[in-house]
Amino acid sequence: MRHDIKVALVSLGCDKNRVDSEVMLGLLAGEGCVFTLNLAEASAIIVNTCGFLQDAVAEAREEIEKALEHKRAGRCRAVIVTGCAAQRYRELFESDEIDAVLGVHEYGRIADVMRAAFAFGADSASVEYGGRVLSTPGYYAYLKIAEGCDKTCTYCTIPAIRGPYRSRDMQSLVDEAAALAARGVKEIVLVAQDTTLYGVDIYGRQVVHELLRELSKIDGICWIRLLYCYPEHIYEDFIAEMAQNPKVLPYVDMPIQHAADRILRQMGRRSTQADLRAVIAKLRKAMPGITLRTTLIAGFPGETKADFVEMCDFIREIKFDRLGVFAYSREEGTPADRLEGHLEEKTKQARADRLMKIQQEISGGKLMEKIGDSLEVLVEGAQDGVYFGRSKADAPEIDGLVYIETAGPLEIGEIVNVRIAESTEYDLIGGLCQ
Repeated sequence: MRHDIKVALVSLGCDKNRVDSEVMLGLLAGEGCVFTLNLAEASAIIVNTCGFLQDAVAEAREEIEKALEHKRAGRCRAVIVTGCAAQRYRELFESDEIDAVLGVHEYGRIADVMRAAFAFGADSASVEYGGRVLSTPGYYAYLKIAEGCDKTCTYCTIPAIRGPYRSRDMQSLVDEAAALAARGVKEIVLVAQDTTLYGVDIYGRQVVHELLRELSKIDGICWIRLLYCYPEHIYEDFIAEMAQNPKVLPYVDMPIQHAADRILRQMGRRSTQADLRAVIAKLRKAMPGITLRTTLIAGFPGETKADFVEMCDFIREIKFDRLGVFAYSREEGTPADRLEGHLEEKTKQARADRLMKIQQEISGGKLMEKIGDSLEVLVEGAQDGVYFGRSKADAPEIDGLVYIETAGPLEIGEIVNVRIAESTEYDLIGGLCQ
């Protein structure tokens, strides 16, 4: 039965949260709801929040207030708050104006909440729907292979919010990926808090290499990309599978957070700088053209000028292809919050800016080396008559683009070969190979 319920969903935070949003939309599609991107025409607005950092919580509150303004104006009848901030700070969001607050373990209740808000009853005839409603373009999708985290990084709230690490059954992942491929998805992006740890809790060992092998057998899947591979859990069989499997992209997102051993210990990280050097060397030896991405935290409590200089020197030496930096955020309830030596905000931000300046120079130099190369590029769109897309070295939404000069039209979602002619600090420019 189709209802006159238009749902708008605002999904904040990471791609793991995005998958949760898509699952909720799938459940609501099964109830006959329809979807809109325009909050002004929505009967119900869901804000799926991020609660990882205080800035994210502030953003969530702003988006919730926007939704409530539509409700006060009478256009919207229900506002529902879900996700990590709802789990972490439920009391902040519970009010007479908000119809329901669902934490990260309660997404399955979204249909019940909608029934209660609009009084259409549990016995209404449901529309059969067997999957997520993708919020990504139809040619790529995220596949969340595990939930939660068992680590004790002193700055992080994720274990408290999401609970312990829980792998999904391998067959369920293969089935979901096959269903996505049948809908036209060409690139699967594997995500979890730590993808390399996949399987250890249900199979007694790390088996992400076996999952990659099974996913690569699916017709229609051309690219398989991995994000969030913790360095201490990168293992030999995983590297070997990446190196020999043509569908698995030579791309590893490996968050290291710092390079000074003293700060790594304070962070509760399980790798030393020597460990980081060793795993990077193994990856580059097995896949000489591999793209390595990482994230860093600048201004952790007690970080001295010498610690910061050590991190800068490490980044200059290693030359990561992609790099993101966060200024340390003091999070209530974390062990790092209780440490001594918290730095001023301006110092933390200045150090983050300095790291990004170093990376800008590294990135510019690395991309210049690609001039003359031929790259496979997945076409994503066009702007002012110029097509653009992503190469194997570019993860969606976080990395650079390849701009494609062509006289004829290209199909969005197709993979073409592009000869690189120019570069900037983060992007490439080229023409179709003849």
